[in-house]
Amino acid sequence: MTFRAGCKREWVLNSSEPDLAYTEQAFPECPACPHRVEPEGGPPFCTLRPVGTPHPFAALAGLNLPE
Repeated sequence: MTFRAGCKREWVLNSSEPDLAYTEQAFPECPACPHRVEPEGGPPFCTLRPVGTPHPFAALAGLNLPE
């Protein structure tokens, strides 16, 4: 399965998981990447999702909330 990070890099991995955490942060832009997650008490990571999978919050993009 091909997984894609927020920076558009792709990895082919043998996994059926819906998403994976990329913790290596090996690329120069990783420390400033807007897709980087920094959980309290844990290492920073980037979420890798299968190519073609919508972002989990994509449905919220068209949401219109009354004021």
